[in-house]
Amino acid sequence: QVQLVESGGGLVQPGGSLRLSCAASGSIFRINVMGWYRQAPGKERELVADITSGGSANYADSVKGRFTISRDNAKNTVYLQMNSLKPEDTAVYYCNFVPRNSAYWGQGTQVTVSS
Repeated sequence: QVQLVESGGGLVQPGGSLRLSCAASGSIFRINVMGWYRQAPGKERELVADITSGGSANYADSVKGRFTISRDNAKNTVYLQMNSLKPEDTAVYYCNFVPRNSAYWGQGTQVTVSS
């Protein structure tokens, strides 16, 4: 059974930075595309960044140039470096496979961007 555990969220001022981590149990992590998703209050959960096992990344237009996704296959961990944060980035952030698999949603980590 694969489990995904997110961490690293918090309260940050506009323009600040945070680094999220997602630790995965199980070797299935290493062969799959992984993604960071977010869900703001009253909105659908959306994919903001994804990365292949080889390290190729894609980003939503709303975060391109500000967020960087990376992964360490040896540690079964995927990261999301978030810079130049904006209030509209406020959401609960989750990691999951791409395409998403409802069986693997974790608790997520809250990111709040506010002055």
